[in-house]
Amino acid sequence: MKKDFLTLKDYSADEIEYILNLSLEIKKNKDKYCNVLKGKNIAILFDKHSTRTRLSFEVGINQLGGNAIVLDAKSLQLGRGESYVDTAKVFSLYIDGVIIRTFSQETLEIFAKYGSIPVINGLTDKYHPCQVLADILTLKELGMLNKKVKFVYIGDSNNVANSLIIGFSKLGIDITICCPEKYSPAKEILEYAESQKNGSRVYIVNNPVDAVKDADVIYTDVWFSMGQEMDDSKLAELKKYQVNSELLKGAKKEVKIMHCLPAHPGQEITSEVLYGKNSIVLKQAENRLHAQKGLLVYIWKVIQGNKE
Repeated sequence: MKKDFLTLKDYSADEIEYILNLSLEIKKNKDKYCNVLKGKNIAILFDKHSTRTRLSFEVGINQLGGNAIVLDAKSLQLGRGESYVDTAKVFSLYIDGVIIRTFSQETLEIFAKYGSIPVINGLTDKYHPCQVLADILTLKELGMLNKKVKFVYIGDSNNVANSLIIGFSKLGIDITICCPEKYSPAKEILEYAESQKNGSRVYIVNNPVDAVKDADVIYTDVWFSMGQEMDDSKLAELKKYQVNSELLKGAKKEVKIMHCLPAHPGQEITSEVLYGKNSIVLKQAENRLHAQKGLLVYIWKVIQGNKE
């Protein structure tokens, strides 16, 4: 049975909770799952630069007993114009799954539609579900994934923000998005969150001081994603959304600072805060490995029915 992971919309709240619990179990006892992907060949097809996503998947696949095949479009016939439709069909003849990191969400949807193997979203311009899976795993590990947490995302409403909104709304947890009105989340993302009808709310706040009041967690990301050119007007609008020591004064004393990395210290966050005692960014990065392994085990052992 095929099961793609193109966005967190693809999985129910119960499935997400299952993967989180499985990830924590794997983190504690990785040897128990070391043969789940034995005999499986999984491609990692990246059109964008990557550190954490590539390393966590490549290492994770190997630790689960599988073989990771790292590719890029330029080295394939895709680079000479072969269609994604044909590529998806050919991939399905040779390999057992593919992780794609690219620009357009449509590319993943084509692979999922025309291929017969599981497709995992390693990042697109629209969504970054694997990152957010690791983020909510980190909160769960800290005992902070609950309805009482005040979670504030500050900055540009990008692919990470989109996936955070979807993930939190799936789990019935409120989330505050703090951004300039011009850079608010897309209507379709907010409508999806509202459609969950489980009591969770997405609060859009334009004033950072108001947004972080009594915050338990403050999350930020770069203002210019991969492939975006520096824009002076956008930079000027986002300057007051920098996460710095002054802004943190309004949050709870033990507020946790999150960032998906890579960061641009001096833009969206100061070095003092990024590397300070409240920062959990390295725990997030570490949990990319465990969350991705949980996802892989769920797809190939639970859904596909493979035995250890």
